[in-house]
Amino acid sequence: MKGARSIAILIAIVAAGLLPACASRRVQTPERPGQTQAVLLPDSDSKAVGRAIVSNDPGSATLAAPRESTVVSAGNPPGPVTVLSESEVERLFGEAVKSLPPGPQRFTLFFRFESDELTAESRALVSEILVAVRERPVPDLIIIGHTDTTGTSAANVELGRTRALMVRGLLVEAGVNAAVIEVASHGESDLQVQTADETLEPRNRRVEISVR
Repeated sequence: MKGARSIAILIAIVAAGLLPACASRRVQTPERPGQTQAVLLPDSDSKAVGRAIVSNDPGSATLAAPRESTVVSAGNPPGPVTVLSESEVERLFGEAVKSLPPGPQRFTLFFRFESDELTAESRALVSEILVAVRERPVPDLIIIGHTDTTGTSAANVELGRTRALMVRGLLVEAGVNAAVIEVASHGESDLQVQTADETLEPRNRRVEISVR
């Protein structure tokens, strides 16, 4: 199963240059002559909108809605928050948006009961993951293992890790550099389908992969 970026995008134009940053972080405007204009854009795939704080020494402004923008002049706090039209966003920031790297692709692989063996359908997705990795000049992968609620919490953390390592092994064997892969386990603590304890649920027996 593929996903999309979960955070929105903050784009700033500084004098004649461009400065991109993520909306989930506190963004410090640079000390330069002239003006800086920042705008908060929705995620291109999920349409989710994050929140951004544009700040300098004199003050700050919070952007929390699509196309909200503020202008900062040297030595002055960020100006009033306004909403740009879509045409204004395209005129000011179109080239910057086009230059952003692609958002992460997400895949979910499912496992057989109490096993680190993938289902047949999930094994077939491995080739799609490899394509996503090869499309990125400098890939970065996060693999997180999950379980259902059968068994103890401690045992499920280990099972989740075993599953994540198994998928890592498949990808490394197929040519992915092991150094770009991070592995973790959430065990039964992050269920896709909420269930009572000791409940068999195939959709919770999974590994989630983010390719960035």
